[in-house]
Amino acid sequence: MGSVVGQLPGGFWDVPYVGSRYPGASEVAASPGLERGANCQSFAYAVLRYFGLAPPELRSSELWADTRFTTRVPVAQPLDLVLVNAVDDAYGAHVGVWVGEERVLHLCAEVGRPAVWEMAEFAKRPRYRVLVGVKRVAGGRGGTGDGTRGGGCGQMGRRGVG
Repeated sequence: MGSVVGQLPGGFWDVPYVGSRYPGASEVAASPGLERGANCQSFAYAVLRYFGLAPPELRSSELWADTRFTTRVPVAQPLDLVLVNAVDDAYGAHVGVWVGEERVLHLCAEVGRPAVWEMAEFAKRPRYRVLVGVKRVAGGRGGTGDGTRGGGCGQMGRRGVG
């Protein structure tokens, strides 16, 4: 977990959850960036951009359906996108960033600020109990700041969380 989490600048940890600041929202277009807050998707995409990836600005269901910029993967690696939901459906799914060791960095309304949870924490909450799946963003240098995507992989596939 340390490689991704430890390399994020301090400002990432101060981003407030603002549900209306989602990809494609007019207020995000008018004032891009994280200074005024973000929803889970916008935050996750900003983390990936920091590490040199170029995620598409898509909502959860669009992200899950996308095959041009992302790929569904059976085993998560650091900087993969994790989608969880109350049901096995990407519509309205919560998006976080896999950081290794069965942990996900995410921004949610419940906490109000970025947090790192083990997958078991998601499983305890009805709204996040189902792992919809994992997506990997194509291209970019990816990885842990050194041009690699290495690090602790978890055995994550399309299943219930925990």
